[in-house]
Amino acid sequence: MKAQNPQRTTVMAGPWLLRRVIHRSRQLSDDVTTLHASFYRCQCHYATTVTDGYNNKNENEKSNKWFTLPPFTATVNGVALGREIAGVETENSTNNMTALKWIQRCFPELPKSLVQKLFRLRQVRRESANVEEQKPKRVSAKESMNIGDRIFLPITVEKSPSEKVVDYPSSEEERKFVHRLELYKDPEIIVVNKPPGMPVQGGIGIKRSLDELAAKYMRHEYSEAPRLVHRLDRDCSGVLVMGRTQLSASALHSIFREKTFGTQNEDIESKKRILQKKYWALVIGCPRRSGGIISAPLGKLVLDNGKSERITIMSDVRAPSAQYAVTEYRIIGSSEKGYTWLELSPLTGRKHQLRVHCAEALGTPILGDYKYGWQAHRKLKHLHLPTSAVNLGVQITRQKTDPFNLRLGNGSISDKQPHLHLHCKEMVLPNISLALQQAQAVSDADLADVESIKLVAPLPYHMQKSWDCLSS
Repeated sequence: MKAQNPQRTTVMAGPWLLRRVIHRSRQLSDDVTTLHASFYRCQCHYATTVTDGYNNKNENEKSNKWFTLPPFTATVNGVALGREIAGVETENSTNNMTALKWIQRCFPELPKSLVQKLFRLRQVRRESANVEEQKPKRVSAKESMNIGDRIFLPITVEKSPSEKVVDYPSSEEERKFVHRLELYKDPEIIVVNKPPGMPVQGGIGIKRSLDELAAKYMRHEYSEAPRLVHRLDRDCSGVLVMGRTQLSASALHSIFREKTFGTQNEDIESKKRILQKKYWALVIGCPRRSGGIISAPLGKLVLDNGKSERITIMSDVRAPSAQYAVTEYRIIGSSEKGYTWLELSPLTGRKHQLRVHCAEALGTPILGDYKYGWQAHRKLKHLHLPTSAVNLGVQITRQKTDPFNLRLGNGSISDKQPHLHLHCKEMVLPNISLALQQAQAVSDADLADVESIKLVAPLPYHMQKSWDCLSS
């Protein structure tokens, strides 16, 4: 049998029934809307509560991811202090500290390259003390610090390695040699008698340098390594000043810098010289005058397609590469054998200034300077040392060790290839230690007339032997 399909019945609802259904559906819709709104409010409240808890958790985790430096306090500005000592008017010698310098002062063992990288990656924050909202914001390296500001660094800097320096094994022989170089030491500076042949600063092809040895053997319980504030050529010897702290180094560097620019802008005869340097040099030949002032601009010449360079006197003072250079000189001794002892006082600090002025301006190159006086060395006749000088050389070889193979007993006027005879014998500079004490004790202290200290370095062995040879 076939199943029968059910019949569909259509019922027509009356108007009253239709109105009731519509009313009932509106009431149900209002209830659903009310329920949905209540559920939405509950859901928003729950989301807000969870979000606030998540944010608080993030803030706690964030605080654990930052290394906080001490709040910035008013400090003496080394650069402004140096300018004030040099007689240059400055607006303020305090509170001129950038974010980069504050990090270096609080965290000196942190490599400078890493600090600069953190600034480039915008990972350094500053919390300002001058606003109510204590929210750290990104800060650039050159932005000035205000009193109470705090710097935040990534917590990973605590585990960052120090500057990658080749760590040579410590040697008692080296330590004694380096300590014998010390001429003067106070809380702010350390002065050494640099030996000839030792480079001042490391670089390509340089295994051991004076700044590396000072960092290893001359800290004297200081956390910071001594810092260079001026330079001496590798083959030059004599007084070399280093700052024991970043503050003293900044002040000294400013003084050396202002010495050059002050000489250029002022009358060199009437200008008070707060920094005086006197070199002794043995030159080939004899200047026409017994003394005077050399004012000859210097410039750089590039040779061999950039492979080498040399400094020379520029004929055109207006040339872009010309640098103002002034040297005062006087004869302190002459010899019938064709040599002259000169005292040289550089009033500016240009590269190879004394060597070029002696060779090109005076026509008397320094003995042992094969770069600027090679032609004069071809005609030299070697002299024989007196017995006293020979004995001195033997005594030096026996008593003084030379762990760096500098050949300190060789290179005199009697040797076939003399070493450079240029020595920074004397230096007079302001007492930075006393100046810093006065600046920290009195905010408006007058530092223009701070007392000076005089430093004297004895001649190196090869120059002393040449002196004895020419004096006999």
